[in-house]
Amino acid sequence: MTSPFEELLPGTQRALLHRIAVAQSEGRAPSFVAAVARAGDLVWTGSRSSVDGHAPDVDTQYRIGSITKTFTAVLVLRLRDEGLLDLNDPLEKHLPGTGVGEVTVAQLLGHSAGLGAESPAPWWERTPGSLRPELSDVLGQQPRMHPVGRRHHYSNPGFTLLGSLIEAVRGASWEEVLRREILEPLAMDRTSAQPVAPHAGGWAVHPWADVMLSEPSEDLGLMAPSGQLWSTAADLCRFAVFLAEGDDRVLSAASVREMRTPSVPPEAGEWDSAYGLGMQVQRKDGRTLVGHTGSLPGFVAGLWVSVDDGVAAVALANATSGPLTAVVAADLVRIVAEAEPRIPEPWRPLPEVDQSLLELTGPWYWGTYSFGLRLGADRGVELQPLRSTGRGSRFVAEADGTWTGLDGYYAGETLRVVRRDDGSVSHLDLGSFVFTREPYEPGEAVPGGVDKEGWRGL
Repeated sequence: MTSPFEELLPGTQRALLHRIAVAQSEGRAPSFVAAVARAGDLVWTGSRSSVDGHAPDVDTQYRIGSITKTFTAVLVLRLRDEGLLDLNDPLEKHLPGTGVGEVTVAQLLGHSAGLGAESPAPWWERTPGSLRPELSDVLGQQPRMHPVGRRHHYSNPGFTLLGSLIEAVRGASWEEVLRREILEPLAMDRTSAQPVAPHAGGWAVHPWADVMLSEPSEDLGLMAPSGQLWSTAADLCRFAVFLAEGDDRVLSAASVREMRTPSVPPEAGEWDSAYGLGMQVQRKDGRTLVGHTGSLPGFVAGLWVSVDDGVAAVALANATSGPLTAVVAADLVRIVAEAEPRIPEPWRPLPEVDQSLLELTGPWYWGTYSFGLRLGADRGVELQPLRSTGRGSRFVAEADGTWTGLDGYYAGETLRVVRRDDGSVSHLDLGSFVFTREPYEPGEAVPGGVDKEGWRGL
């Protein structure tokens, strides 16, 4: 039986349509198409056009520009997960002779390799890739603009290097690997490196008059992994769901979560935005959005996902400037999340009880700071301060009986149970911090010892 909650309410649908209608009108876009996915399913689509009777649908292709980078990053993470490279490997190990081989794979993914933002003239987005047949043509005479690893500096040549890295390790073209490892498993059969009808044409709209100029559509050659792809609103919603949930046929949920985690500090003044591994991260309207934006002459695109809300949105337009697709996509997520908040799954007890874990739950003290430990699913635990001050984290269980922090101050840190000779629990050790059942509990556990006179008044 179909749940009535799978469809958006009429008021929500009208608000979404109104938002894209305003965007197309005020942005003076020849056409505009958008889609929303919720809980893994496409739940709304809408479009507007300057030509009556020719509005695009969610299967009409548009160029998506730098959203392509997220696809390239997924392919790199696949190589890492297969053990074919490490993110800390220098580029030279797998792609020798570039002249910038000391930068790491991770630095390229997070735009912290210090490389230039663009390739040398002529403007690469409006000229054929045949003008840049070698990586040296893409990198130019001065490929590094900043010290390696010191700051975030967006780099199209950096993702060109990642595309060539993929080809070197796989022994096949970037386009072939993309099709085989992402597009086919996710059933994205309307995403391609070259346009496949029906597709939109790219236009420039005059800034001071309501007239248009056709934009060229070039094959970017070596720079294709930075921005070549054509896709549709429907296909990108499938991709957005994957970026939220993972798919073991492509990339695990843990690896996708790693992509969504900020990798370098943001630039000064950009504290609400960051960059992960091939993914943009931003805080907007009180929620965290992950995804990517894109543009090429004639096209602008935006894809955002709120993982917590289970909502994703895509907005595409065929104009060089004007329609703010990234802003619109974020607004579509907000409209759905606020009008129809996610309904949580029903609470259910754990399928079985592990007494050795159950005895760990409850209050713990680091010095005089109070914390509560809760038992979660899959033997995971959560340690949170009982007052507003203190550092908390979620922990995932490891095979050796320890736990590894997933977030916050203790991300990556090891939590372990220390037992006495008789098997009883003495304390918890978290990255050398000692947690006891009582504040400064007497005994041998607390570093530096505990005053033998104990607690006292005035």
